[in-house]
Amino acid sequence: MDRTLLEIKKQLVLSMMEDKKYKPLRFKEIVAIMQVPKDEKQDLKEVLDSLIHDGKVMLDTKSRYKLSNANLKVGTFSGTQRGYGFVTIEGEKDDIFIPESATKGALNNDIVQVMIKEEQTGKRKEGEVVSVVERGNTDVVGTFQKSKNFGFVVPDNLKFGKDIFIPKEYTKGAVTGHKVVVKIVDFGDKDKSPEGRVTEIIGHINDPGVDIMSIIKANNLPLEFPDPVMKSLDNIPEEVTSADIGGRMDIRDLQTVTIDGEDAKDLDDAITISKNGDIYTLGVHIADVTNYVKEGSPLDVEALKRGTSVYLVDRVIPMLPHKLSNGICSLNAGVDRLALSCFMDIDKKGNVVSHKIAETILRVDRRMSYTSVKKILEDKDEAEIEEYKELVPMFELMQELATLLREKRHKRGSIDFDFPESKITLNEKGKPIEIKAYERNSATKIIEDFMLLANETIAEDYFWQELPFVYRTHENPDTEKIQKLGIFINNFGYSIKIGQDDIHPKELQKLLSKIEGTPEEALISRLTLRSMKQAKYTVSNEGHFGLSTKYYCHFTSPIRRYPDLQIHRIIKENLRGKMNEKRISHYDKILPEVAKQSSVAERRADESEREVEKLKKVEYMKQFIGECFEGVISGITTWGMYVELPNTVEGMVHVSSMEGDYYYYDEEHYMMIGEHTKKMYKLGQKVTIEVVGCDRLLRTIDFELVENDWRNEEVQDEIDEKAIMDLVHKADSDLSQQ
Repeated sequence: MDRTLLEIKKQLVLSMMEDKKYKPLRFKEIVAIMQVPKDEKQDLKEVLDSLIHDGKVMLDTKSRYKLSNANLKVGTFSGTQRGYGFVTIEGEKDDIFIPESATKGALNNDIVQVMIKEEQTGKRKEGEVVSVVERGNTDVVGTFQKSKNFGFVVPDNLKFGKDIFIPKEYTKGAVTGHKVVVKIVDFGDKDKSPEGRVTEIIGHINDPGVDIMSIIKANNLPLEFPDPVMKSLDNIPEEVTSADIGGRMDIRDLQTVTIDGEDAKDLDDAITISKNGDIYTLGVHIADVTNYVKEGSPLDVEALKRGTSVYLVDRVIPMLPHKLSNGICSLNAGVDRLALSCFMDIDKKGNVVSHKIAETILRVDRRMSYTSVKKILEDKDEAEIEEYKELVPMFELMQELATLLREKRHKRGSIDFDFPESKITLNEKGKPIEIKAYERNSATKIIEDFMLLANETIAEDYFWQELPFVYRTHENPDTEKIQKLGIFINNFGYSIKIGQDDIHPKELQKLLSKIEGTPEEALISRLTLRSMKQAKYTVSNEGHFGLSTKYYCHFTSPIRRYPDLQIHRIIKENLRGKMNEKRISHYDKILPEVAKQSSVAERRADESEREVEKLKKVEYMKQFIGECFEGVISGITTWGMYVELPNTVEGMVHVSSMEGDYYYYDEEHYMMIGEHTKKMYKLGQKVTIEVVGCDRLLRTIDFELVENDWRNEEVQDEIDEKAIMDLVHKADSDLSQQ
């Protein structure tokens, strides 16, 4: 049903239910009263389902529709191994706790109606699931276990909480140890297990590649492109045609380079640069993907569904087929390519004094790697300088401008969290042979600086034109979290200025600068990061807190991100003078869903990448069981402490394995404290651990603390325990007065 028509019909149904004479009715009774024709019954069902989803209407125990009360909300259920769960409600600050007895058979990722209780016994609000509005998972990936007359599947996602019963005739010949995909046909209830049918056998748990494929299937990442998409590629040329060049600005004579990782094949950004007096002219040239991906085409529909390319340790799952991503759209060296370019004139203070956006035709001179450019600029490598001698002045000018732009961003308060990412190397059998921290060098930072500037410039331009657009938004941090951070850092002699409702990012940036190189740096940096919200795509321009900018969008990666592709389409229509009222209305209608779907797809990709990394880290660390390493406490919970090693691997020291005392978690001060000895472990503290266990199924690594005299002395040097206890009591006093 059309969205506008759906909203009109929802209002009609709501008006009827808001009438004082209305009493709860079943579906058939509403059909009769509203005299709904037979062929429109499904439309009415859609309207009622939508009202339930909005939290405005509910079903009572007798399946009658009635208005929801104020304490009835709709949210997403997140299950746990132990049976209880939490419901996340949009707009609500905290999750709602759901006891095991009140889940009403809800499973992980289900959309549920939850009744929130008036009284609050713990720190969280508590609720009861009233009904399951929509099932979140109909397909589940897990490990098959065979019995004599049936089978069952243990889901990989422990939040699912229940094993799935499989009748013998629907096992598809699976044997114990097979990774399978199961279609759930009966979701069961609190007393009965879900029932399913095996639809696909991925392979045996020990077969190479099955582990990663299981994560791909579990997260519903699309691998193969549908036939209509592949057939549409027949109409896409291998090279740029003369017809496509017509009307474009020809910049093939400008010295142009791409700078990417050695393994990258989808090269979607190229750079030109020059300087005249005090004015730099920076050209950021982005692959013109929309020339080949037309709105509403099978390619476009599939790209929106995927939302983003997914980069796993052993493969890339692309948003677009390789013929586009690695071929005609990729800005490969020595060939003509179409681009959408942003030329920016920048003064010596780093201000963009003028800019121009244009459809262009370009030809990249050299395909550079971050490593090569680093060797030229940082290492002054003579062989590399000789190899690229005609480009060296260009790289030096790029570094000069990038430094200027970085300083300007720093002055306004842009925050740079430099926590290391993981670089995992696999052998030909998919086994991890090396894990190390991925270093950002001068070349990666130059490209980041230039892409940030282009994204800001484009976003500001289109904000002031008041045209429909997709922005990259990063909201201000939660006020309560920032206030807690402010109280906590006071104990270390630091302070941040907090306004009536919010904080300026410069305050957090200044804090990070002050703590650099101090014993408390790791602790305060992590707490500051945790006070932040997650960035997302929106149709309204709400600014980007982390970058300390009023205007931001994603313009520079249309090969691998759908929002970039979407705004390219808008920009080109506008450049061609075709952005009339009809098109504006069209974009106003479709962009909210584009932004929402892109945000969801991004989270799915991030989660998949994290899960694969965790899996390979577990596999890698198995060889080190019994060995000791130094690490940093990266997280503390009631059940133990997470410790991160220098190679980015993280494991858990369970509280039950901490000997010599009973340890409890002091949540206010981010510490694990011994009840009798008062010995403390705090976030960011260095500890020595022994690797004691690795579980591939759970994707967990277990550590135990190793008590070394030299380490205890070092910790004593950094932390005076008596002083910290004094600070704890002072902070308790401060908190009680808030």
